[in-house]
Amino acid sequence: MRRRGAEDAGHALNRRDLLLGAAALGGSALLSACGAGKAPLVGPPTVAPPTTPTPLTEAVTVQKMRSAARNRDVNLVIIAPDGVSRVGMPVCVALHGRGADARTFLDLGVQNALNQVVAAGLPAFAVASVDGADYWVDVGKGDDPQRMLSEELPGWLAKRQLRPPSAMFGISMGGFGTLRYAREHKNLKAVAVASAALFVSWPDAKSRKVFADREQWESHEPLLHVGDLPASSTGVWCGNSDPFARADRKLIKALDPAVARMTPGEHNEDYWRGIMPEMMKFVGERLA
Repeated sequence: MRRRGAEDAGHALNRRDLLLGAAALGGSALLSACGAGKAPLVGPPTVAPPTTPTPLTEAVTVQKMRSAARNRDVNLVIIAPDGVSRVGMPVCVALHGRGADARTFLDLGVQNALNQVVAAGLPAFAVASVDGADYWVDVGKGDDPQRMLSEELPGWLAKRQLRPPSAMFGISMGGFGTLRYAREHKNLKAVAVASAALFVSWPDAKSRKVFADREQWESHEPLLHVGDLPASSTGVWCGNSDPFARADRKLIKALDPAVARMTPGEHNEDYWRGIMPEMMKFVGERLA
């Protein structure tokens, strides 16, 4: 199984610092090294997707789906709480970081956090993750992850008797993609981002070698479209020592989200595991 990659985190990070597939920051300073020296992720075996609407029989599943929007097969990971019916369950979509894939969330304590939500008396919901492309936007390569999320993912969930997505959270590059998606989907009940990989200037964004030009970056950059974001249903988490802390503080100041947490922490797996229960509680309260 492929190891998790490292997220775009700026010149302040090195290979040892990046633990999650949260990004391989473009440019020479950032190396894709999440999980260096660690064992590969161990998760449930990949199983064939259903051909007719069929409820999930396991709380955690990994399946391969053909995405026309992305012109490739992608992993679909679904994580639900233990011991509850999954038929008709609400869904929160999770977007991973650069260099990672959907299986990243198998190792971040998502299911434990969902079990805590249920134990606290909130309604159960599932987390669904799919493989995405750089910054979760179509950068002109015939690979459109936003179209996959909007047009294909709801049908894949329906085949498993789950509801369409009603919440979303993203880590690092996935935070960028989450905020981009939220601009077009005003019906989301919860939008949560952790260590969101945002760019305060075109030179900063250009160094990542993702966007074709400044115009394309400006059309996607969440910090330039804060007025399109749902402040009352958004939560922002970021570590004070994260290379994206400056950009995330700018987001918090401009958006004034429902929850804003700048706490001790870096751009790594330990930080994301630590805040996962709080993020899932934030989502669960709003889905309820």
